[in-house]
Amino acid sequence: MTKGLIPTVLIAIAVALPLHAGTLVDLTHSFDAKTIYWPTAKPFTLEVVHKGPTPGGFWYEANNICAAEHGGTHVDAPVHFAKGQWTVDQIPPERLIGPVAVIDVSKRALKNPDYLISAEDILAWEKAHAAIAPGTMAFVYTGWSKKWPNKKAYLGTDKPGDVANLHFPGFSPEAANLLVERKIAAAGLDTPSVDYGQSKDFKTHVILAAANILGFENLNQLDHLPATGAKVYALPMKIAGGSGAPLRIFAELP
Repeated sequence: MTKGLIPTVLIAIAVALPLHAGTLVDLTHSFDAKTIYWPTAKPFTLEVVHKGPTPGGFWYEANNICAAEHGGTHVDAPVHFAKGQWTVDQIPPERLIGPVAVIDVSKRALKNPDYLISAEDILAWEKAHAAIAPGTMAFVYTGWSKKWPNKKAYLGTDKPGDVANLHFPGFSPEAANLLVERKIAAAGLDTPSVDYGQSKDFKTHVILAAANILGFENLNQLDHLPATGAKVYALPMKIAGGSGAPLRIFAELP
């Protein structure tokens, strides 16, 4: 092989290979005017304070932002559904970093907007891999992130205040109880809520929160992660007394 061909061959190999070890995968949807929030929640707004040159001759940009705690890619602190449990600022940093088990139910969930992630889904994953170890984050890929940012497709409704017509997958209470038994650090998925859209009692939220288990909602690109071996870094805004917060979350591939 001639020396001049080596760089070309290396580039071709790099393009053909999958994401390599150490690659970071962003699991966060950007926050902007299209960011999806609960139908009753205040959406994200960005007010431009200044954008452009100043009398001093330098460029300057600054904005004001406003939004509900729970919307877009965010964390549910346990206090969201359990009195006396952790607020956002009380979450130990070590609970925000750790290994992740990724369970793919997309083939079934995409056929059923009211799909309930079952204990059997988790047990089947464990049979193929291993029991979920304490301190692991458990994420479920439903395929719902591919509907973002189409609010009607993602939520089931695009009408403000309409909570009667919410349709999207979530964890069943039985699955939540199993994850509590496994002593996971966090449960996450690529839908608006850990409870499915038609839930009226939010049992999954209550079960996870009572055990001080974090909830990560509206995740993105979970299909880019392997079933095992990735490490997650979840970095919420540290809101004193907050029941939730915007979340910048990413994963490092094994």
